[in-house]
Amino acid sequence: MKIKHSALLLASLVPAYLLLAPGAAPVPSDLRDAVSDGAYSELSGSSSPNPAPEAPIPAPPAASGGTKSIYGDDDRLDYYAADADMRALSDSVVSLWEAKNLRTADGRTALGTVNFGQAAGLCPGQRFAEQPVGAFCSGTLVGEDIVMTAGHCVLDEAKCAATRFVFGYSLKQAGDYPRSVPAEDVYGCSGIIKRDLDMNPGFFASVFNGGPGPDFALVRLDRKVPGRKPLPIHRKARPAKGDKLFVIGHPVGLPVKVAGAAKVRDAGPKYFFKADLDTFGGNSGSAVFNADTGLIEGILVRGDVDFVNSPAGCRMASVVAQEGGKGEAVTKISVLEKFIP
Repeated sequence: MKIKHSALLLASLVPAYLLLAPGAAPVPSDLRDAVSDGAYSELSGSSSPNPAPEAPIPAPPAASGGTKSIYGDDDRLDYYAADADMRALSDSVVSLWEAKNLRTADGRTALGTVNFGQAAGLCPGQRFAEQPVGAFCSGTLVGEDIVMTAGHCVLDEAKCAATRFVFGYSLKQAGDYPRSVPAEDVYGCSGIIKRDLDMNPGFFASVFNGGPGPDFALVRLDRKVPGRKPLPIHRKARPAKGDKLFVIGHPVGLPVKVAGAAKVRDAGPKYFFKADLDTFGGNSGSAVFNADTGLIEGILVRGDVDFVNSPAGCRMASVVAQEGGKGEAVTKISVLEKFIP
């Protein structure tokens, strides 16, 4: 997954530390929000959002080659293609947007988006190229008015105040690309309940902990969320190698996607575990679920390369074998469970 915002279109990766570092300390470039992998750069802050084109881009056979953010087969499904249980969980997943890219009128909020394929310079045949992108991170409702996301998605109170939390950004049927949502499905931030981001713990702490420190945020919304169920976390969880997983979120700022057929690769580090989830920038903050229990095991925060350049000069999703690549990092739910009511 990766970290993203919005402005002009990027055809190459934007190092996350240029977007996120508050001071001199470097921020790893593998964080997973939507701007840093170059799916799009900053959207226009003009008075009207920039909708994705109505007509889909033709999709010839996909180009081959590359490395990966897809492990094995691409298991991502749109909302309408997922089963009823997954759709029910997806209803409690939220997308994070910059407030300046939303406009509300007559009971609906227009979403500032760009066409994914055009914005990212994708090769013909890449999945979801015809869909809109605009969200920069993902989150999950875990209380009546509490959203769980990644700490690097909400850096401080000012960033939280400038963020809007949008439910229902999904394809209800094939080709029905969302360009607006009911205004009541858009929420503001009333404050950060708890946040931690320790990407540079120092050499000895990193060795002792098995890698970076915590990365999470709990945000209180500006009002309770009716009609959507807070999702349960796995308290006292002890993830183990081989545990089956799935993830729900907004890869590269797309409408919500469900991705399964994944498992825990390494649960040894203190604050996170590694998995072979099909996730991208924009999935930062996505809830990762145990496939057997349906409970939340953690928060997607970092990952492998999302896109690679083809010999033709266009970009394609990076694909490796199921056991290949360096894996995706998931903050363990045990790190923050005590802060969730």
